[in-house]
Amino acid sequence: MSIRTSLRLRPLPLVGAAALSSLLGGCAALDRLAHIGEAPTLSAIDNPTAAPGYKPVQMPMPQPQPVSYNPNSLWRNGSRAFFKDQRARQIGDILTVTVNITDKAVIANETQRSRTSTDDSGITNFFGKKVFPNSTPPGRLLTDDSTTSLDGKGSVNRQEALQTNVAAVVTQILPNGNLVVEGKQQIRVNFEMRELIVAGIVRPEDIQSDNTIDSSKIAEARIAYGGRGQITDVQQQRYGSQFFDIVLPF
Repeated sequence: MSIRTSLRLRPLPLVGAAALSSLLGGCAALDRLAHIGEAPTLSAIDNPTAAPGYKPVQMPMPQPQPVSYNPNSLWRNGSRAFFKDQRARQIGDILTVTVNITDKAVIANETQRSRTSTDDSGITNFFGKKVFPNSTPPGRLLTDDSTTSLDGKGSVNRQEALQTNVAAVVTQILPNGNLVVEGKQQIRVNFEMRELIVAGIVRPEDIQSDNTIDSSKIAEARIAYGGRGQITDVQQQRYGSQFFDIVLPF
């Protein structure tokens, strides 16, 4: 009776986890059922600094230097142009980020390992008495043989390219004059949403005269490009399959 009880109780944690996963996935399923036949909704235009979890960027800063003015001169130290500069320089200004990412990686490696071990104590008697007379070899107290081998191969062949433009807003000015920018772009085609997010820190000197900057010159760059909608949903693995891929050991 105790054996049967243990067998019945043993799968309960797995069943409970599966039920919890189904409950959590059911909330998403109910939300999807409520919007059947509707296109993905566009996000509202919000202040990035008011988003939950937003934290101002803090970086090591040099000592501030006072601005000096020369008498009888129209030029001020630190100015980037004699006339008004049209490039982004204040909070709320807009600049265009040119996203140009071309990534290619080809990696191949192979690891081979083998080991053969043989131990033979050579002890045939113990305090004058024969030990294990029927063993092979006869009378040996400690004898063992082991052989292990490993042959592992792996390769990576990846090529990615992303070229697009996105307008970003200056959300913060650091004490040394660098600008914290963040931009988001959403494009909906039929029932599929494409979203591009760009954020990071730029130097005002790296902004071109046409108020654009290349993504390679953005420090602490965070670039995300993805989508959601009917096509993306079909390509995603079901949440039940994802759950078992995590918990199953084989």
